[in-house]
Amino acid sequence: MNTARILAVDDESDLTELMAYHLRRHGHLVVTAANGWEAIDCVTQNRPDLILLDLMLPDLDGFGVCEILRRNPLTATIPIIIISAWSSSDSRLLGLELGALDYITKPFSPHELVERVNRFINQRADRPAECIKSH
Repeated sequence: MNTARILAVDDESDLTELMAYHLRRHGHLVVTAANGWEAIDCVTQNRPDLILLDLMLPDLDGFGVCEILRRNPLTATIPIIIISAWSSSDSRLLGLELGALDYITKPFSPHELVERVNRFINQRADRPAECIKSH
């Protein structure tokens, strides 16, 4: 199994603690944030391998966080999995259009979350390095 640095963003501290607990049990390093601007700061300071992002956040919602991260070349490629109570196809579509990799609706199984994170992390680790052509 590959270890990843994960940022879990949700204003419900019980939920971020639950996600962090299960992900840490599987060897991941987890940092948490409770609002959008704190998430932006954590991303720039910690450079996570993956972000788990709620949409309904105080101050700056998850859509805004996605937009800011995708516009910055230093954070544009960090994968984001949205975790939200919004289950409408419009919110799913908007999240994916803004660059999210996946969308998980609440309530969710911690086991499913860990499996999706592990699958993604392992797929990234298994990708061969890009060939560099010499001129």
